[in-house]
Amino acid sequence: MPRFFCPCSLFTGETLELPAGAARHVQVLRLQPGDTITLFNGDGDQGRPGGEFTATITRMGRSDVQVQVGDHHPIERQIGCHVHLAVGVPANDRMDWMIEKATELGVASVQPLMTERSVLRLDGARAAKKLAHWQSIAVAACEQCGGNQVPRIHPLTNLTEWFAGMSVDATMSHWLLSLRDTSMPLAHRMQSSVAPGVTLLSGPEGGLSRAEERAAIGRGMQAVNLGPRVLRAETAALAALSVIGAARPAYPP
Repeated sequence: MPRFFCPCSLFTGETLELPAGAARHVQVLRLQPGDTITLFNGDGDQGRPGGEFTATITRMGRSDVQVQVGDHHPIERQIGCHVHLAVGVPANDRMDWMIEKATELGVASVQPLMTERSVLRLDGARAAKKLAHWQSIAVAACEQCGGNQVPRIHPLTNLTEWFAGMSVDATMSHWLLSLRDTSMPLAHRMQSSVAPGVTLLSGPEGGLSRAEERAAIGRGMQAVNLGPRVLRAETAALAALSVIGAARPAYPP
């Protein structure tokens, strides 16, 4: 059944017009009145119930689509650990691919970072445009993979500013992907971790600089590794998400 992101309040029995993006998608798929679709609004905040709803198309206009919302299904398909990925933005379109796959793997949010070795440098209108593009990729990935919670893509910032606003508390684990000798295998770290959430910092091409790693550890982050192989920036972040998801497969009730 086709799935569509509908960022508004959804209630069984109501009739509503789909947002422009979802309406265009319905029309591209050539769906017709009477067809059944799935709607989700991305999260359970602000009084919204989360999960997903069945809905029936009742009218197809030239540029608008009307549906009647059906049954609510309190289904979540997130991993059992809220992972907040802070990542040095890789070059070219690799960040697009990383956000898509990280969403499929159940990331809760993504913080794009400019670091010493980052190639991409954006500010102002260009940064805002890129942020909107990345958020749309996360939405599309949720529609495809069955996720009902759209990860938030935070505005691009530099690593120093991110450190300044970072707080370390007992409810979160704070880990740094690193090849340093003192780092612990991530799988081992997961065995001893009981925190419900993780902030995971990963570098761009070439990794974080020594000074950046020292700053991260000085902020209370613990160094973890994925083994002796040197992985590409986008591979490392996704491999770490896979390890965490395998260790915490079920969404907490």
